[in-house]
Amino acid sequence: MSWILCRPQSNGFVERMHRTLLDEHFRIKGREKWYESLGEMQSDLDEYLIRYNTKRPHQGRNMGGKTPYDMFVKGLPKKHKSGTGKSAANAA
Repeated sequence: MSWILCRPQSNGFVERMHRTLLDEHFRIKGREKWYESLGEMQSDLDEYLIRYNTKRPHQGRNMGGKTPYDMFVKGLPKKHKSGTGKSAANAA
């Protein structure tokens, strides 16, 4: 199997993330700020990714306007009320 790079048909999720990064972060920050170092650019990217994953609603498959963080927490195993630390799935 061969891959043609930079095509949504090859890896749509990654290509969509690249487009979102360009549209929502790099093209905006690139007009507002001149980066003096890679560390400075990385710091801004880190801040954006935290917002992207914890504050920005997503419309992707099965997201329903929730954030990736909300969906991750929703998928975590539930703990027993007794405080044993075992998940509900392991208790059976």
